[in-house]
Amino acid sequence: MDALQIVFWGVVTFSILVLLHEGGHFVAARMFGVKVHEFMLGLPGPAVRLRIGETYYGVTAIPLGGYVRIAGMEPGDEDPLLADALALATRSETIDAPRLAEAAGIDIDRAVALLDTLADWYAIEALDINDPSKAAMMFNRGELYRSLQDPEMAANPTKMLDAARKRTYRGLSTTKRILVLCAGVAVNLLSAILVFTVVLSAFGYYEQSLTVTRVVKESAAETAGLKPGDTITGLGGKDVDTWQDFLQRMALYQPGDETSITFERDGASKTAEVTLGEAPEGDRPFLGVQPTSELIKPNILQALGQSFVWLGMVFVAIGQFFNPQTFQVAVSGARSIVGISVEVRNAAAAGALSYAWIVALLSLSLGAMNILPIPPLDGGKVLMEIIERLIGHPVSRRVSLSVSVVGMLVLFSLIGYLMYADVMRYIVNG
Repeated sequence: MDALQIVFWGVVTFSILVLLHEGGHFVAARMFGVKVHEFMLGLPGPAVRLRIGETYYGVTAIPLGGYVRIAGMEPGDEDPLLADALALATRSETIDAPRLAEAAGIDIDRAVALLDTLADWYAIEALDINDPSKAAMMFNRGELYRSLQDPEMAANPTKMLDAARKRTYRGLSTTKRILVLCAGVAVNLLSAILVFTVVLSAFGYYEQSLTVTRVVKESAAETAGLKPGDTITGLGGKDVDTWQDFLQRMALYQPGDETSITFERDGASKTAEVTLGEAPEGDRPFLGVQPTSELIKPNILQALGQSFVWLGMVFVAIGQFFNPQTFQVAVSGARSIVGISVEVRNAAAAGALSYAWIVALLSLSLGAMNILPIPPLDGGKVLMEIIERLIGHPVSRRVSLSVSVVGMLVLFSLIGYLMYADVMRYIVNG
């Protein structure tokens, strides 16, 4: 039952996050008049679909993640025969790849690609081969299509293609493309800020201070003589003003390093030399103190400001992944889908408030991660749009896909490492 609850809350939570993120892309695309083929919850594959207007909505067989399929987002240059292919399809009652290949004097693969692109743009549509009334029209040589364009426009293929392109992502200006790409991130961030503001102003929050509430037995802190009630003021000769400052300073050390700890006791400042231990969960420096938590109850404007503080902290935390000195600490504090599922189950068990808080934090993290300029993340796609604008033409499909593959390898390597760490943390080590 415990495992089922973890899976259930993991699926529910990721579904919420995906609906927010992909919903942002969907709304932005529709605002600009771009056709959206699908808005699906889950990984691509077999699905239950319902068509409303021009868009299919549904749930796939693996309801983890999700996607929107927007017309005209294929990378690379347009095939110069697109206009002629659309004109031929429009003049004909129906067309398939073999007939297009013969008429245009091209190979079948190129013909298939042309029809796929035009279908993606919703310039043509595939006939339903399962309809008995249309089955007789099939030539048994490929999928049959019909044009959705005005036959009178076939006399001017270029103009007709331009009209079809206007309903695609490719037909938008660079500015509007970037807005579509950033919309998912914006919804994630705004949703998180809204939840944080409401929760903080209504219930307050606990802030960790530098005052020690507990000292772990046989730890470096106990050896150095720290006691509950002491207030840490410095580490390694550098002043620290907040608990976050202290953690960032700690991230610069390794287990076994020697340093100094400065603290106040009864108004007097003291300094002690310490040899840092190793944290129970892995290769991370460990002093052995627990901070005091103080309840803060801000007004709504202060809560809004604190929400942006949380936003900044998330970006700082993500930035630590790209610093060799703080990478290990960043990894130790991060969670994969395994760890997140466990944590959201625990939050749900603690109550609606705790669950709303962790969903908002995850939404914030998802938005911040997606804006990184790494293909195939949204930030990487924005970077490619800017590059294409600067060079004056689309990056080739081969280059675009190669860059995306490299980015995916980096991301999947990190995800795999985090999953391994979570398995060790939650399953092997309990």
